[in-house]
Amino acid sequence: MATGPPLALSQSRALLILLAIVLVVLRAAPLAQALSLEEASAHDLQLAFRQNKLTSRQLTKFYIDQIRRLNPLLRGVIEVNPDALRQADSADRERKAKPRGSLSALHGIPILLKDNIATKDKMNTTAGSLALLGSVVPRDAGVVARLRRAGAVLLGKASLSEWAHYRFSGDYSGWCARSGQGKNPYNLSADPCGSSSGSAISVAANMGAVSLGTETDGSILCPSSYNSVVGIKPTLGLTSRGGVVPITPRQDTVGPMCRTVADAVDVLNVIVGFDPYDAEATGEASKYIPRGGYKQFLKADGLKGKRLGIVRTLYFDYLSGPGVAKAFESHFSTLRKQGAVVLDHLELANISEIYSNSGEDVAMSAEFKLALNTYLRDLVVSPVRSLADVIAFNKKHKREEKIDEYGQDLFLTAQATNGVDKAVKLARRKMDKLSRGGFEKLMRQNKLDALVTPGYLVSRVLAIGGFPGINVPAGYDEGGVPFGICFGGLRGSEPTLIEIAYGFEQATKIRRPPPFKQ
Repeated sequence: MATGPPLALSQSRALLILLAIVLVVLRAAPLAQALSLEEASAHDLQLAFRQNKLTSRQLTKFYIDQIRRLNPLLRGVIEVNPDALRQADSADRERKAKPRGSLSALHGIPILLKDNIATKDKMNTTAGSLALLGSVVPRDAGVVARLRRAGAVLLGKASLSEWAHYRFSGDYSGWCARSGQGKNPYNLSADPCGSSSGSAISVAANMGAVSLGTETDGSILCPSSYNSVVGIKPTLGLTSRGGVVPITPRQDTVGPMCRTVADAVDVLNVIVGFDPYDAEATGEASKYIPRGGYKQFLKADGLKGKRLGIVRTLYFDYLSGPGVAKAFESHFSTLRKQGAVVLDHLELANISEIYSNSGEDVAMSAEFKLALNTYLRDLVVSPVRSLADVIAFNKKHKREEKIDEYGQDLFLTAQATNGVDKAVKLARRKMDKLSRGGFEKLMRQNKLDALVTPGYLVSRVLAIGGFPGINVPAGYDEGGVPFGICFGGLRGSEPTLIEIAYGFEQATKIRRPPPFKQ
């Protein structure tokens, strides 16, 4: 009669088999983990940190690998911070040493910064231009200092339309000399929109957890709309512009660009507040910051009782096809079903003048020259010290930059200005009058909580008055290109806009990751 192997030998083989299985699982773990990190929110990541399922180093390494894999195609990132993993290790040590609940929602979370936001470290701050490559900033931008104190990991610099889309008046978006043409991850042939294109591209494609963009007129709202992410354009001065390569202090703002409203609110909570390097604007806007922060306004029933106005003139003329128009009618129905009072077919009294002759361009040219010259003079080291120097650099290096066809007409117009003259003062007064007699009057007469518009076209109205707006993903057209819905309000209305935006997001849950469609 045949006999089996000795019992000890059977146990040994069983142990070897078990060990082999464990090794296979462990080898597969990074892949499984990487897959689970796709679309993960800051809340998900913090939960994984607390449960010891993830470290900040592993998360940062995941995004660095994503950038290495996807960025050659998408061009959403200009450079990765060489100290990112060191910062992640520091966050991991702090998490073990400090009591639970004492750390911010962004602690250990990698964030990408638009390349016009200064960092006093090994990274460059160039606004996408070769003219500023190698320049040394005097200090971190105000928002960056806050991110560091919160324990966020500065992952790298996102690409942008060069000089925040204020070099020339052409229609292109997402191109800069340092990284080339940024691509929309949903349709590589589609417009990624500018100027914070790289910030939107990168978080949409999961090359970063969250990001920061800047807006002067549409540069957060537009790329957020086109890349299916949430973008918050804050009230002027709510976030500091200190250390940000400027266009105009009268309109510039810094805001979050993230995959969810909750993530954008986590970022906003960290970056708002007074900054002595932007004292006048941040001092004035600090009164709008609610006690307890903005997270308290993430309410699933946030639409209930809200009065929302819809202006169709102009804004509905640019919808890309009947499918998009149908989607918005469905969204308006959703707003009503969620308890909002929707006032349709309202009229913005001076809408034509706002978009054709607001005075924005006149004022911006003069303000840009003054603000940029001040910024460049304050740099510790810089190849250029004035707008005139930048213009000369661009002329000298146009072949290397491969931008012959683009030019720099906006720079040349700005250089020809001579300070804040009578025409600029008149333009400023006109914009104030248009805001008071248009948007503010519409909001107050109808007791609106927000104006609702498709896409980003309302940005001009919000820009000239320093008003806030939030873009939320709203769908995809026949070509797979995303479009958003924008909720705009009066100065300081971020709490109400967050309730509305979060309520819409939770009721629809439209966002999906990109398919990288050609």
